[in-house]
Amino acid sequence: MVVGALPSAVAGVPGAANALQYALRELGPARALTLLSRINQKDGFDCMSCAWPDPGHRSRIEFCENGARATAWEADPLTVPTTFWAEHPVSELAERSEYWLGSQGRLVEPVHKPAGSDHYVPIGWDDAFALVADRLRGLGSPNEAAFYTSGRTSNEAAFVYQLFVRAFGTNNLPDCSNMCHESTGAALGQTIGIGKSTVSYDDFERAELIVVMGQNPGTNHPRMLTALENAKRAGATIVAVNPLPEVGLKRYKNPQRVRGIAGRGTELADQFLQIRSGGDMAMLQWISKRVLEAEDRAPGTVLDHAFLAEHTLGLAAFRAHLQHLDEQEVATATGLPIADIDRLAERYVAADRVIVTWAMGLTQHRKGVDTIKEIVNLLLLRGNIGKPGAGASPIRGHSNVQGDRTMGIWERMPDAFLDALGAEFSFRPPREHGLDSVRCIEAMRRGEVKVWFALGGNLVAAISDTGAAEAAMRGTQLTVQVSTKLNRSHVVTGAEALILPTLGRTDVDLQATGAQFVTVEDSVCAVHATHGAVPPVAPGLLSEVSIVTRLARAVLGEDGPIDWAGFERDYDTIRASIERVVPGFQDFNVRARRAGGFVLPNGPRDSRTFPTPTGKAMITVNELLPVERPPGRLILQTVRSHDQFNTTMYGLNDRYRGIHGGRDVVFVNPGDLAELGLDDGERVDVVSEWPGEPDRVLRDYRVVAFPTARGCAATYFPEANVLVPLASTAIGSNTPVSKAIVVRLERARSTTGSDPGAS
Repeated sequence: MVVGALPSAVAGVPGAANALQYALRELGPARALTLLSRINQKDGFDCMSCAWPDPGHRSRIEFCENGARATAWEADPLTVPTTFWAEHPVSELAERSEYWLGSQGRLVEPVHKPAGSDHYVPIGWDDAFALVADRLRGLGSPNEAAFYTSGRTSNEAAFVYQLFVRAFGTNNLPDCSNMCHESTGAALGQTIGIGKSTVSYDDFERAELIVVMGQNPGTNHPRMLTALENAKRAGATIVAVNPLPEVGLKRYKNPQRVRGIAGRGTELADQFLQIRSGGDMAMLQWISKRVLEAEDRAPGTVLDHAFLAEHTLGLAAFRAHLQHLDEQEVATATGLPIADIDRLAERYVAADRVIVTWAMGLTQHRKGVDTIKEIVNLLLLRGNIGKPGAGASPIRGHSNVQGDRTMGIWERMPDAFLDALGAEFSFRPPREHGLDSVRCIEAMRRGEVKVWFALGGNLVAAISDTGAAEAAMRGTQLTVQVSTKLNRSHVVTGAEALILPTLGRTDVDLQATGAQFVTVEDSVCAVHATHGAVPPVAPGLLSEVSIVTRLARAVLGEDGPIDWAGFERDYDTIRASIERVVPGFQDFNVRARRAGGFVLPNGPRDSRTFPTPTGKAMITVNELLPVERPPGRLILQTVRSHDQFNTTMYGLNDRYRGIHGGRDVVFVNPGDLAELGLDDGERVDVVSEWPGEPDRVLRDYRVVAFPTARGCAATYFPEANVLVPLASTAIGSNTPVSKAIVVRLERARSTTGSDPGAS
């Protein structure tokens, strides 16, 4: 592994060259040209690597380096041969890295690991469905099964999947949202009545101030940098708030512009607040306090009184609460000079149109829900919801994680949805709330969940408390994974296991009525079609819709009220049912075929109407709970590298942080290293501490001196999940607290890798 200097800018010629080289190497020239010319085009396929919205006018190169990598990874023409399963026992595969597993190629045949065996063996599709049906029907209750969903699943597949699960009799529908943006949905749902963004793509260019909090667009959603560049050129001020300096928010070299190739690029952030991890809520409260004080000094000139009076409740209690906010408490919680926060408050008061945008740097905290409520509070004070160039903008990760929730992938769907679903299909959906991702692992540990079925994803790697999660999964009777490539969840199995290979987003999906398309919903509620672009890599692969509908027929029989075979033949029939069940999807089949799709209605954004119980947007009072850092400890957060999408590794480099050829690093401020008596480059064990439990250890990591916020450190997800206790979750959302792990660093005692610790 090589640790180099931090680059001064992102993208530019190196980014374009890396994207092209990777695609050519993995796909070959003809396949690469076909696919790269179709990514995010109105008649093409939606990139699976993020949910960033598409502009109305699109260039012919409407993708980023990560999008090219994600496409090449999924459309990989290399396939896993039948001989692979006899050559590699599961116990051996379990010792392989995530990167190695994904590099073996596309899965092309169903395989079964019988109970007591250490090998997968090929199995026919009909036999696979019959096996799952037998195991599900043999359970004592439908609630002894759980059905997970990845955020890359299309609207159509997600709808038939949740329909099957509820027709089977359970609401155990955990999904990747539980671990990422659940805090966002909870906070926005309680305050403005809808757990989604209140901005459109065009609002970024209309904004006067954009506050980017707890996210790294340069790595996780690089196309956002183009929108920020356009906003900057239109006159917007951009403020970045993050414990780590992210190169992409400093300087962006757009490879589609001359200044991005031959010039210096665009300096994006006008102000960088290097906040202490977990301090965002205190900072937001302080800014709101300053806004209220500015109104007191000049009554009638700062707050949007007409908006507040007509559309909100709770201002008086909020004002009274902030009067007791202590300046020193805020300075300690944030690690920032108060003058720096005051400068952002001044910018907020001076701007008429403000967007606050965030990602998992805010959601994965103990007080993540309340932190996002404080964003809403701040926006409401000056009427920055429901007007052009202003609003709340959570940036989702998976390409359709938001659409899956719209389609019913949630363990706690409201009665109105269940009523409509039951009426459409003539059955009674279960009403008892189901299990989320963390509670599923807990239920497995108690022996209450016996069958685990996953439509995509890699929960074993993605969930917190790796040791507990793996032990829980191994304690089940059957695990089933619907996947395109191998990952950790295929080698940490129940007594019995199945892998069902599926088409990817890039593959043409031919059914009895011809080529099908599916749809996705992006971060700003825009729904659009995605069409496969290349033939499947092998005959016999089934789409996710086919797998779900055939499984439903095997489990529920052919004679029920739901025409599963019809759904598989023609996806228009699925969209027709969605239209009758899900609000906002009128004329779905017609509008889905329009170039660019359509935008779902959003009351707060469209008409300043708030579907809360009171009919008003709620200004809330939230108590601070600063993250405590004991002496000699650090607050660790998990991050993704540049060669990574969620748990998928495209390579072992993170060039925007200067890391090449490895991932076993922990980033620590040089001042903290000096206080701890450690040197840059030393090998350490990273030990997390949780009251009442034995320590969890990540062994033999290299310390990298890095300009993190003082008292804070960072290392890579998913490896560091071993350090996050299963019980460490956000209040109100149950999202794992992966951004505030109390750790100590000890000089390495061994080189045996990570130790899941007691669980």
